[in-house]
Amino acid sequence: MDISWLGHSCFVVKGKERTIITDPYHPDLGYHLGNPEADIAIVSHFHPGHSYIEGVANEPKQIRSPGEYEIGGTFITGIGSFHDNRKGELRGRNTIYVIEMDGITLCHLGDLGHPLSLQLVEELGDIDILFLPVGEVSTIPVDTAAEIVRQLDPPIAIPMHYKTEAFKGDLSLVDKFLDEMRIRELEAKPKLSVTSSTLPGSTQIVVLNYL
Repeated sequence: MDISWLGHSCFVVKGKERTIITDPYHPDLGYHLGNPEADIAIVSHFHPGHSYIEGVANEPKQIRSPGEYEIGGTFITGIGSFHDNRKGELRGRNTIYVIEMDGITLCHLGDLGHPLSLQLVEELGDIDILFLPVGEVSTIPVDTAAEIVRQLDPPIAIPMHYKTEAFKGDLSLVDKFLDEMRIRELEAKPKLSVTSSTLPGSTQIVVLNYL
């Protein structure tokens, strides 16, 4: 499995049989999406920075809401949550996705805006690779992000939705999250290649460079 970051909350996950793209964004964000190809596109919520399906080639199968889905041997579960800590009153709903692919379980939190309840933690189950927002603005603060990493205890956690040189909006830098996790001098990778047999035994934070 190869995982590449296109910026913001958008990743391309290329498995043996299927390629998934998460939360494709509108070019106004500052990143260059580049018309990537995918078989499946998942959308956590319908803000332009997370739902620009028009920018994805191949006319992917779209998953845009909670539910259980099976596409060509890839299993995806959408779990309802909120974009704020007031049950959606401020920014509406958000869908968390759990993806089972090539013997690896991935979890994309979207723009989660509140801590994970014990019920949600149980519903998510055992996660191998976690994608979580760490830029704070319109999502969880970094201390909550760090607590979620501790709660889910994934072998790999990949931060997303943070300020970069390309991003035109107002978010915190990834360094603030890394400080919260007491991580120093972490080198970003161009992509992550992993199999079920090469997952680390304890949680590693992996920062990716956007393509």
